[in-house]
Amino acid sequence: MEIDFQAFIDSISLEQVIRPLVYIAVAVIFYMILSKIIGLFFERNKDKLIEKQMNRIITLKAMTMSIIKYIIVFAVILAIMANYGIDVTSLLAGLGIAGAILGLAFQDFVKDIIAGFSIITENQYEVGDLIEVGGFKGRVTAVGLKTTRIRNYRGKVKIISNRNISELINWSRHDTLAEVIVSASYENDPDKVEDVLNKVKAELDGSMEQMTGEIKIFPVTGLNESSISYTIQCACKSYKHFAVQRAIRREVYKAFKANKIKIPYPQLEVHNSSK
Repeated sequence: MEIDFQAFIDSISLEQVIRPLVYIAVAVIFYMILSKIIGLFFERNKDKLIEKQMNRIITLKAMTMSIIKYIIVFAVILAIMANYGIDVTSLLAGLGIAGAILGLAFQDFVKDIIAGFSIITENQYEVGDLIEVGGFKGRVTAVGLKTTRIRNYRGKVKIISNRNISELINWSRHDTLAEVIVSASYENDPDKVEDVLNKVKAELDGSMEQMTGEIKIFPVTGLNESSISYTIQCACKSYKHFAVQRAIRREVYKAFKANKIKIPYPQLEVHNSSK
C-alpha cells in the first residue's frame, strides 16, 4: 500500500503547523513563570531556616518542578494531537487498556517515579546529604522523579535511576566520630603524657564549630613494639570529623614537642663488619 505523502502534506494547513509551535512556546513560558513563582514561595524566610531545613526545601522544590514539567509535557502532547484531528477524549477514555500497554513498555520509567516518591515521602535523603550508593560516595546535588545526581569530592557526578537506589548509606543523619590515635615512646612517663593530652583537651574543647561534644582521652589503648598508644575521640557534626582530627593531631604534636615527649619513629642501626 503506497502512501501519498504529497496529499498528506497538502491536507495540512499553515495553522496546523504554527499552532503546535505556539503550544510549545506557551508551555515553556508558563514553566519559566511557574518556576519563578515556586522558587519565591520556597525561598521566602530562608534566612530564618537552618541548613537542614533549607536542604529539605531545595529537595521538595526540585521534586515539585519535576512533577510540573511532566504534567506540562503531557498536556502539550495532547494539545498537539488534538490539533491534528486525533480524538483526545476517546484516547483518554481508553487509557485503561493503553495504560496497561504503556505500563509494560515504560515499566522502568514508572518504577523510577514510584521510587522517587518513596525517597521523598520516607525522607531517605535530600539535597546536600552525603550518601553512598553502590560504593560511590558523594553529596546529593539534585533529586528528581526519575533520577538522583550525586557529586563526589573529586567533582565526578553520578546519575542514578531512582529504581536502582535499593540500598544506601546516609552519612548525614547522625554525628560522626573524630578519632585520633597518637603514640609515645616507652621512655616517656605515662602520667606526663596523659597530663599533656588533658591540657590539649582543655584548649581544644568547644574551640571548633564542627564539634558537638567534649574531647575524650583514653590512655594506654595499645602496647606496641616501640610505643604506647593513646586514643582521642570527639563527636562531630555529620562528616565534619576530618577537620577536627587534623586540629587534634596538630595540637598534640606541638604539645609533645614543647614538653619534650618523644614520639617513636623508625630507626636503622648499621654495623661496620670491618671493625
